[in-house]
Amino acid sequence: MSNFQDINRRIRNSAKKMTWVRKLLDMAEGFSFLTMTITGKIPSQTVRKFLYRMVFGIRMAKGVVIYGGVEIRNPRQLKVGENSIVGHRSILDARRGLTIGENVNLSTGVWIWTLEHDYQDPHFGTKGGEVLIKDYAWVSCRTVILPGITIGKCAVVAAGAVVTKDVPDYAIVGGVPAKVIGTRLSNIEYELGSYLPFI
Repeated sequence: MSNFQDINRRIRNSAKKMTWVRKLLDMAEGFSFLTMTITGKIPSQTVRKFLYRMVFGIRMAKGVVIYGGVEIRNPRQLKVGENSIVGHRSILDARRGLTIGENVNLSTGVWIWTLEHDYQDPHFGTKGGEVLIKDYAWVSCRTVILPGITIGKCAVVAAGAVVTKDVPDYAIVGGVPAKVIGTRLSNIEYELGSYLPFI
């Protein structure tokens, strides 16, 4: 957990009795979310990437493509490797840390969560863990990856899958919950990173 997150958690715990502090923190978090949402709708890869790097602190290597309408939570805990692509309307929740390797393809509408509510907690608290997506993985459209998951090198997650367990290198998984349904060839060597302008 980063120092910022630890400090934020301590302040929030202390603020439970001070409602005005709680409201102020909620307003700051809401404003951050709003500015990230607006940035995601700017019709220019160049401008969006500049803002993501310089204003929001996302660590992005060269050749990264983040398409429009992407929702990013806690951008300072997001790291994206060289030539990786994030599709339209994806949700990248980096509150507990999210690392995306090189030449990774996250298709349209991928939801990656690092924090979720604990339905067994009497106070409906949260639990979570960092998500790691290794090089050359392909996460297809409309998939959900839950907290604490590792997607292996060159792995494929089929459309509509819900990933509740780690995915081995070169595995092809699908279904709800996702299960191994095949194996990907090991001679993967493509390079991603190209994109359509204005998207």
